[in-house]
Amino acid sequence: MRDMLQFYIDGKWVDPVTANPLDVINPATEEVCGRISLGSAADVDLAVAAAKGAGASFARTTREERIDLLQSILDNFAKRHDEIAEAIMDEMGAPWGLAKHSQAASGPQHIKAALVALRELPFEEQHGTTLIVREAIGVCALITPWNWPINQIVCKVAPALAAGCTMVLKPSEIAPFDAMIFAEIIHDAGVPAGVFNLVNGDGPGVGTALSQHPDVAMVSFTGSTRAGISVAQNAAPTIKRVAQELGGKSANILLDDADFEKAVTTGAKECFENTGQSCNAPTRMLVPKSRMDEAAAIAASAANAVKVGLPRAKGVEVGPLVSDMHWHKVQSLIQKGIDEGATLAAGGTGRPEGLKTGYFVKLTVFADVTSDMTIAREEIFGPVLSIMPYDDEDDAVRIANDTPYGLSGYVSSSNLDRARKIASRLKTGMVHINNAHLDSMAPFGGYKQSGNGREWGSHGIEEFLEVKSIYGFEARS
Repeated sequence: MRDMLQFYIDGKWVDPVTANPLDVINPATEEVCGRISLGSAADVDLAVAAAKGAGASFARTTREERIDLLQSILDNFAKRHDEIAEAIMDEMGAPWGLAKHSQAASGPQHIKAALVALRELPFEEQHGTTLIVREAIGVCALITPWNWPINQIVCKVAPALAAGCTMVLKPSEIAPFDAMIFAEIIHDAGVPAGVFNLVNGDGPGVGTALSQHPDVAMVSFTGSTRAGISVAQNAAPTIKRVAQELGGKSANILLDDADFEKAVTTGAKECFENTGQSCNAPTRMLVPKSRMDEAAAIAASAANAVKVGLPRAKGVEVGPLVSDMHWHKVQSLIQKGIDEGATLAAGGTGRPEGLKTGYFVKLTVFADVTSDMTIAREEIFGPVLSIMPYDDEDDAVRIANDTPYGLSGYVSSSNLDRARKIASRLKTGMVHINNAHLDSMAPFGGYKQSGNGREWGSHGIEEFLEVKSIYGFEARS
């Protein structure tokens, strides 16, 4: 039971202006695992003032000073790694292996990427008599989600620090404890007071206050497309920069020469990872029409082989969904797939056998899904795979791009040149060829309603920089 009712503002843990405690629910047990406080606009004002007050001096720090600071955070993170994994396991239900080796491990990965990028990034470039300078944008509001909590926190905080920005973090109130531990890491690492601030709260109370605040120069937001629209609207009157990483409905195209046993199994497991609660999950699997039955059988076998259960239980690969509300949403969309005529190959509505408590859901595979079906259009954010038929390569590309989203895409083929050509035609910010892994030095982000801007590596740092041209910096000869 964690009671973490204070906020981190100006280098100190402080009480909220108005007490407003909130129970945090463990989704595997449906029991309270701790409490936080929900903040208000008054708390945001204090945090933004602290960030603004620290802004001028921190922006003047040298590259070397910021490198030392990030290295100190990295060193202190290592001491708390398992504690962060434990928090993530309790607050959002990630199984221990996923919580430790993927969720918590993503934090140091992004710090290391920021360190590499910071060492190489040119903050000044001269073109003739003009000097082009990259400068910290100012106070940044960082609004992060619950599904990959420490990942999204660190991939914003690390580049913002590298750029010389100060910030206010609002983590998800659903999964807040890893963020609180990270604030302690920041403090122990010697980050100057006011540079990093944390205020817990919900979207209407704290998110809106941050995105509207006149002293906030930039909002970096990760969450649903619906919430992203609201953030952009709130930010518009003050013309602040808004960088967003939003929803997805990624297509996984299996060409006819792919190793189907391997490609279907891998694609299904990637869809189910993190209980399907990943914005870039390959939730639409596109296969040649003649191989629909084969793909459905392989995917169903893969789904039935995955162990779903309590996060602390040995061998469990998939835990619960994050909340009761989300469980009901996913259940309704699975039922919608059945009602609209998709073929149920595995799973379905209800909890898996033997799990009567917790927000657990059956790993579900639908076959014969068409583009007009709800499960092919909406982001389900659960372990639900839709297998869709295509006639030829052009048809596969058309179906893949027939979505308002454009975060990621996947292509499998034994012919690398074929896969590359398909990858070049997908309207997405990222494409995985033959299930290649993510690269923390490469830009992460999407097209269309999947957002704007990029995170990770040098592209992540550049989002937090303004560009200034100084004409006549050198006298003409």
